[in-house]
Amino acid sequence: MELTGQSIIGYQRGKKTGKALSGFNPSTGQPLMPNYYSASEEEVDKAVQLASQSFTPYSALSGKDRAAFLRTIADNIDRLGETLVERASSESGLPAARIRNERGRTCSQLKFFAKMIESGSWVDARIDHAEPTRVSVPKPDVRSMLQPLGPIASFCAGNFPLAFSVAGGDTTSALASGNPVIVLGHYGHPGTAELVGMAIQNAALKCGLSEGVFSLLFDAGHNVAKALVRHPEVRGVGFTGSRAGGMSLMEVSNSRPEPIPFYAEMSSINPVFVLPSAIASRGEAVAKGLHESATTGMGQFCTNPGVVVTIGDAERFISQFVALMSATADGTMLNQNVVSSYRRAVSERSKQPAVKVRWSAATFAQANTTGCSAGTAVFETDARNWLDDPSLQDEIFGPAILLVSATNPEELLEIARSLNGNLTATIMGSAEDLITFSDLAEVLGKKVGRVLFNGFPTGVEVCEAMVHGGPYPATSDGRSTSVGGRAILRFTRAVCYQNFPDAALPAELQEANPCGIWRMEDGQFVQSRLPNG
Repeated sequence: MELTGQSIIGYQRGKKTGKALSGFNPSTGQPLMPNYYSASEEEVDKAVQLASQSFTPYSALSGKDRAAFLRTIADNIDRLGETLVERASSESGLPAARIRNERGRTCSQLKFFAKMIESGSWVDARIDHAEPTRVSVPKPDVRSMLQPLGPIASFCAGNFPLAFSVAGGDTTSALASGNPVIVLGHYGHPGTAELVGMAIQNAALKCGLSEGVFSLLFDAGHNVAKALVRHPEVRGVGFTGSRAGGMSLMEVSNSRPEPIPFYAEMSSINPVFVLPSAIASRGEAVAKGLHESATTGMGQFCTNPGVVVTIGDAERFISQFVALMSATADGTMLNQNVVSSYRRAVSERSKQPAVKVRWSAATFAQANTTGCSAGTAVFETDARNWLDDPSLQDEIFGPAILLVSATNPEELLEIARSLNGNLTATIMGSAEDLITFSDLAEVLGKKVGRVLFNGFPTGVEVCEAMVHGGPYPATSDGRSTSVGGRAILRFTRAVCYQNFPDAALPAELQEANPCGIWRMEDGQFVQSRLPNG
């Protein structure tokens, strides 16, 4: 596929008249052609209007037909082959093997949601039959199910050029639940975005979908982003990025005459609590696992650990961990904005009086250099300083760790209780520790979306039970997840029908259950009255 640098607006292309941007190879600092042109106000409006017009026919499609669309997208992305791998690697500095793995995850996620909507039970159909002879007040017939919202704006993440971008979780879950999507490509990997955008556009054409089910816009600044969120026809937003970016767009969303759901994943320090039994029985292995988790992707995952909490004498374990971090070679970060923010953050933390620098690599020496290379950093403080200084909870996006020492279980719990909302928290210990430190697991369950035991938070499994979310400020809405089966619920709302004639009801709520789905009928989950049953 030939890259054009133009937005994708339904089945058409945008003009080359807006402000231009280009991708850069962070390893070499060289620009990557072609230039990409910001969508105009008229093009933003056109993309949203097309999405609005396509909403009714697209949402009316059967789960089987929408599933075919998602599978066709996955097949088209696979067919891009090494062209996609090479472009994504060049734009992100991520190794080709990582891009291939991410492509596999992206396609698997599309197929995961395809299977879910094909079965159909995700709509949470509920039926309470009428009781006309009920004493005092007759009971009406009441039925409800989840239905899609309308056009959704999806913002690409910078750190996952495939899995959290054009065909990532926000786009996939929105399309799966019956919503057209307008994607805003990330400035860091516009060529990758266009390749995947064309794969989705071609899938929509092949499946005969109405124009506007999918559009991809580019933005050299912030105007397109704000225009999308403000547009009255946009009914929901999915965002993954910085806290500053998420908060800014959330403010725009809330200031609309009619506020809309805004789901933002923004920041997380993913604390790891290493208990004495883990240090005593397998301290070296835990140190190695933590090092690998902290440095995976140059610390640019939303689930990399940023804080490690120990209790009692942990110096040998800490020394082992610091030695591993100090032996880690410098690596390439995603782009100049990311590396500049990282260098600035570690430099500022190193100057805090309550913080001891255990290792700084070449990070600080590189603070005034060009390029996107950076190294690891390890800082240390104690429980008292942690509790007195809220800034120590600020995320440093990159391979930096803050070690926090507690002297007793009470301090350990104080640290846990003081935590802001995070995506994950981890407990390293024994099964007995979950009894001895039972309050710790209970507290952490209120602070994060996923609590791990003797594992590392970096990997996020795409499955029905996964929760990739957490209380504010990890996300804008801690009741949701951007990964896994529950993600489909974000861009839906429940609609109730009372005393409707059976033929006028959605098929999922009709008495004969023509879709053959699981439903709650009079308080019982059943899969009755199948088409051939």
